[in-house]
Amino acid sequence: MGRAILIALLAFFPLVASASGVRLKDLVEFDGVRGNDLVGYGLVVGLNGTGDGLRNSPFTEEMMVNILERLGVNVGGEQFRPKNVAAVLVTAVLPAFSRTGGKVDVTVSAIGDAKSLLGGTLIMTPLNAADGDVYVVAQGTVIAGGVSAEGEAARVVHGVPTAGIVPAGGRVEREVEFEFSELSSLRMALRTPDFSTAEKIENTINIALGKRVALMLDAGTVELNIDATGLRSPAHVLSRIENIVVEPERRARVVIDQRSGTIVMDENVRISRVAVAQGNLTLTIEESPVVVQPNPFAEGETVVVPRTAAAIGEDAGTGLAEIEPGATLKDVVSGLNALGVTPMDMIDILKSIKAAGALHAEFIVQ
Repeated sequence: MGRAILIALLAFFPLVASASGVRLKDLVEFDGVRGNDLVGYGLVVGLNGTGDGLRNSPFTEEMMVNILERLGVNVGGEQFRPKNVAAVLVTAVLPAFSRTGGKVDVTVSAIGDAKSLLGGTLIMTPLNAADGDVYVVAQGTVIAGGVSAEGEAARVVHGVPTAGIVPAGGRVEREVEFEFSELSSLRMALRTPDFSTAEKIENTINIALGKRVALMLDAGTVELNIDATGLRSPAHVLSRIENIVVEPERRARVVIDQRSGTIVMDENVRISRVAVAQGNLTLTIEESPVVVQPNPFAEGETVVVPRTAAAIGEDAGTGLAEIEPGATLKDVVSGLNALGVTPMDMIDILKSIKAAGALHAEFIVQ
């Protein structure tokens, strides 16, 4: 009886992979399978005179003195003014299921007035999680993300030389206490919540495993009953379902970046019947000051009389362009391109269409 129900479900929900489908692991976050953010404060040494100015960054000198004293070097009362040291914040993400002895990449960012971290070495830096415990210790050569050069009267900077990474520079010293194998149920959080997508995920998992083990709780959560699957562990369950392909549903969106003039439109964008006209105003102001002098041997002084010519001209434009009702993304792009407008003008047109209530999509301006 159960097999007959599943066959009926499979016929009723034709959800298995299509050419435009997306793997389940790319649509959801699995509860408990996540990284942990780490942060620490350390020093980069070995810089070629591009470190912190210790007058402006006294904390760098204090930390360097403390480190040297812990190493048995007494620098109390000395004039300690190195230029090859920079204070940095060190960040990393401890991946899920990381084990003691494993390695992670770390990011190093200057917090003082150092000019470059190029060629520097990060010395032993403990990295703490939100609970205050140390999970990773970082050390290694910094690979800076830019370059800086300067002379007597000029300086050129390419990229960001005050930040860099230490590949595999962090060693895991403590594991996150989490018994993943003991879970009896597992929640999957959709990266983009949507009721239709959540239902598709539920049905696809149930069909793939041959049992009703997945349940949609809301638009952003699908719960998986691990015990009901009959598999040996949660890891085995995820290995079976994470590559299942689902075709997600998306809300219609128009995303606009006004700074760069970038426009991105979803294929589900629709526009009601509307007419659009586009034209340009040109403002011209020309200054032609005139010098006026008094007659020879006459009393008076030379003055400059302002002369300004101002005019406003309007281009003929392209007239009204009609967009048919229910236009698809292709129709919208073709219609706007037919107007011959620039991206910045196109942004204004889309704003006006949205204000007129004819653009049926979420409108996001960045």
